[in-house]
Amino acid sequence: MSTPPQGKLALPKLAEMKRRGEKIVMVTAYDAPGARFAEDAGIDIVLVGDTAAMVVLGYEGTTVPVTMDEMLFLTRTVARAARRPIVIGDMPFGSYQVSDEAAVENAIRFVKEAGADAVKLEGAGPSLSRVRAIVGAGIPVMGHVGLTPQSATMLGGFKTQGKTAGAAKQLVEDAEALEAEGCFAVVLEAVPAPVAAEVTRRLSVPTIGIGAGPDCDGQVLVYHDLLGLTEGHLPRFVKRYANLSREIRDALESYADEVRSGTFPEEQHTYEMPAEELEAFERTVTSPSKRSPTAQATKQSSTATNA
Repeated sequence: MSTPPQGKLALPKLAEMKRRGEKIVMVTAYDAPGARFAEDAGIDIVLVGDTAAMVVLGYEGTTVPVTMDEMLFLTRTVARAARRPIVIGDMPFGSYQVSDEAAVENAIRFVKEAGADAVKLEGAGPSLSRVRAIVGAGIPVMGHVGLTPQSATMLGGFKTQGKTAGAAKQLVEDAEALEAEGCFAVVLEAVPAPVAAEVTRRLSVPTIGIGAGPDCDGQVLVYHDLLGLTEGHLPRFVKRYANLSREIRDALESYADEVRSGTFPEEQHTYEMPAEELEAFERTVTSPSKRSPTAQATKQSSTATNA
């Protein structure tokens, strides 16, 4: 891989942060403004998540429909604006499940075409060979266990995972297997806090929690959820730090009212031109001799018809 731009947070720094007990901050973003806001806030990792299917593209309750081309487009816009944060492209459903070869090809596209620093994929089991192949191609991989939204139907919906002793043990083993195959970090989603704490204790690479308690090495939330841009039911693990949906709606309603009433735009929102240029312009548009032959013919035809 090419050398990261100057100022870019290096991947090995994440492991150092874990060893020092420094929390890692991750957030999703889907466009350049979101990436710039994350940059300004000092966010460490920006995930261009396949949650774009729901929060950007309008699909309800599923991440499955988002395509590779859509994810590449979104990742490219984020990568342009994020200088320091590590940018991770979330591999969508169908981009890595078919074979190791297809997984490597699509991971390369994220790096080569979209400018991602790394990719993320869900699950263990069959995904382990995908991780091994992608890492072997020189592309960093973030793992993801617990609630894996792309396979939510098989899991019985968007439900907490690892609630029984057997399921918790399997989750720990899956996380360890992902580390063994080369993942530089592992997302733990909707996992009981004690289970996430045990995974975090066992792994030498960082864990990033989302609904997995406070003992993970870092946390991630969806941009639209934490800013209050999404409405309706939200998962228990979401904390809203703003209510921008109400502010945006109020602003749009005010704009519409002012346009309809004629109070916008005001003088301060318009542009002027030098008085002499305005006079010359007015003479040009009002002088009959300056009209085009077509315009004169149209006027004559109209006059004859009215007569």
